[in-house]
Amino acid sequence: MECGVAAAAGAYPPAHPAHQPHPALSPTERSPAKSGLHVNFSDKGEVKERREKFLTAKYGSHQMALIRKRLAVEMWLYDELQKLYEIPKESSGGGGGGGGGGGGSNSQEVEVDIDELLDMDSDDHRRRHLTTLLADAKKPQKDVHKFINELLDKAKTL
Repeated sequence: MECGVAAAAGAYPPAHPAHQPHPALSPTERSPAKSGLHVNFSDKGEVKERREKFLTAKYGSHQMALIRKRLAVEMWLYDELQKLYEIPKESSGGGGGGGGGGGGSNSQEVEVDIDELLDMDSDDHRRRHLTTLLADAKKPQKDVHKFINELLDKAKTL
């Protein structure tokens, strides 16, 4: 779109003279000077695959020690929860009603938030909270209480 002010005829030469094709070329032919010009576009997906970048962060040795300690406690917690909620494979074929109920409780996830535990005021509050969370564990209550005591001891080190 062009925008301009109309001038009196003959006052100024036209800003854009009408394009006149070269008399020796037909409208579909290109002039010899422009025949070598072309543009190559590359696919952006191809460039992205080629130039994938990663961000890494460096922590000090003290911070890394804290991260490793926290990770070790979380991995221990995960393993112990798997043991508490484990369903014996031998009893799954024995009782139809018991196996179905066990499958439903096995699909229920139990989440123990370590930060939430650490934010609680006392060990008594933590113990009650964990006992409520782990009420439907398959292992005997003495194993659950042993797990709670070990978890509280490990949480104090964080």
